Amino acid sequence: MGFRSYVMAACAALSLAGCAGGSGSGPNATPEEAAAAAYRAGAPYTLTLYTMVNNRTDNGAHTSLMVNAPSQRVVFDPAGSVRFSSVPEVNDVLYGITPQVKQMYESAHARETYRVRIQEVKVSAEVAEQALNLVRSYGQVPPTQCTQSTSTVLGQLPGFESIKTVWYPNQLSKAFAQIPGVQTRVLRENDSDDKDLAIMQMEGAIRAQNGQ
Repeated sequence: MGFRSYVMAACAALSLAGCAGGSGSGPNATPEEAAAAAYRAGAPYTLTLYTMVNNRTDNGAHTSLMVNAPSQRVVFDPAGSVRFSSVPEVNDVLYGITPQVKQMYESAHARETYRVRIQEVKVSAEVAEQALNLVRSYGQVPPTQCTQSTSTVLGQLPGFESIKTVWYPNQLSKAFAQIPGVQTRVLRENDSDDKDLAIMQMEGAIRAQNGQ
């Protein structure tokens, strides 16, 4: 393959990989803010793989991972674009994943143009804590590397050695589905494609509930 052909193939691959739209990461919260927001959901301890899928093409568009560990529940959202003002973020890890925030996170990704494939598997407390430590220490992820970073984390965990480092969301989703005990559901909504508008509406509803 000539150099020009190689460059064109590489560009095509990046355009199909998840997170191609760039990172939505904002300024990091302080360690104190992240610690104050920590939420413990309790057992069962789980890993939940999110795959955002284009409804028109069926191509995967983004990958993220929710880790429910004994110490707290977080979402590793590498190079993601869904951020809430009330949810502290440090290096692409979202803290304070209460049931309400979890629902908001999933709903913000599901809209008329995308559906969310949600794959959950129960793990031991030790594996969940190891996953939590890995995502917290990974560091901020560059654009286009959401699936690469998530698969790298998963492949280091006991019981997930079959998962290799890959670049495509659907490829990781298929590998994750082979892990024993994985439960899958798909979330579809008909909201506008404007995620920012959806986030504003959700946060407005929360403020109204809290009397703010």
